[in-house]
Amino acid sequence: MSSNQVIHRAQHVYELLQQAEAAKKSITPLSEIYPDLTMEEAYQAQLLGIDQKVQGGQRVVGKKIGLTSVAMQQLLGVDQPDYGFLLNSMEVSNNGVIHLDDLFQPKVEGEIAFVLRKDLKGPSVTTEDVIDATDYVAPALEIVDSRITDWKITLADTIADNASSGLFVIGDERFSLTDMDLPSIEMNLFKNGQLINTGYGSDVLGHPAKCVAWLANKLSEYNVVLKAGEVILSGALSAAVAAEKGDRFTAGFSHIGKVEVTFK
Repeated sequence: MSSNQVIHRAQHVYELLQQAEAAKKSITPLSEIYPDLTMEEAYQAQLLGIDQKVQGGQRVVGKKIGLTSVAMQQLLGVDQPDYGFLLNSMEVSNNGVIHLDDLFQPKVEGEIAFVLRKDLKGPSVTTEDVIDATDYVAPALEIVDSRITDWKITLADTIADNASSGLFVIGDERFSLTDMDLPSIEMNLFKNGQLINTGYGSDVLGHPAKCVAWLANKLSEYNVVLKAGEVILSGALSAAVAAEKGDRFTAGFSHIGKVEVTFK
């Protein structure tokens, strides 16, 4: 396939996703429209979407890492995570309210958020480099969402759809990584006060900072740097849980507090 064909298909995928967002109507899986859709085309479509939003006045405030668990990688038949961009329009305040009508089919995940105090540039970033570059970590909820009907996604579908990013919530407390054992942190996710699932920092590539290192090194292939001040969501510590109107989600983390949000 020629480079022009790649660009053309990425442009069409981007347009399909934009039409879905404008109409608030989910679409047929992109991988059914283009069964041979590549990761390269999907990432190009993702970047077209982000560029359009930035040109419209939004700001990139961080990145997210997806598919960090072995179970999710096996489910989609891949051997590496993926990534997406976080925009200022995606952030919801802790204990805030999310209007379900603004989303498609949201699900909630508990994660550890890193906020950087200095840039990270691959290709040889290590876990130790990430720890050194981190200003603080905080508890986080990611609300993943998909413009693809019924979450019938392949890797290419979710990448093109900005790694199924929706919204994110960061807890109010900030924690230094000094003497912090990130892999041992336990996360309990509650829905309306009921414990739904539990996860540990070790569930994401063995160490949440390893996920951030992977991201810095992967992005170096595109000459993209993780910048000081950015929020990096390091991956879901347990399965995503569907959200409905009236639901309240709380993620409680050992050593780093909790974060909450309500759907209306």
